[in-house]
Amino acid sequence: MKFPNEKELAKMRKKLDKSVGSVVLSPDASPLEKFRYEICRQFVIYQREHDLKCKDLAKLVGVDESVMSKVLRYRNERFTTDKLIQMLAKIHPRHHLILKVS
Repeated sequence: MKFPNEKELAKMRKKLDKSVGSVVLSPDASPLEKFRYEICRQFVIYQREHDLKCKDLAKLVGVDESVMSKVLRYRNERFTTDKLIQMLAKIHPRHHLILKVS
């Protein structure tokens, strides 16, 4: 495989400019941000373990696919922590959240 030419690279860059990636947790994130990030991570783990598409997970949780897409990309700033916990309870109904202060 050879390196792409300038035309192909320009096409790829244009496509990537429109894409929305995952948010990375900041090194100086607050405890609340870390908690919300961990909730989203649980959705990603569940999706991978059960080999689900975003739309299937959204249906299981009872939200729109666009909402689930944001959660799976850690874009949780538009959701309350309560809402994230309610959504998480749909896939893990018998699990409990434990607060650990260290």
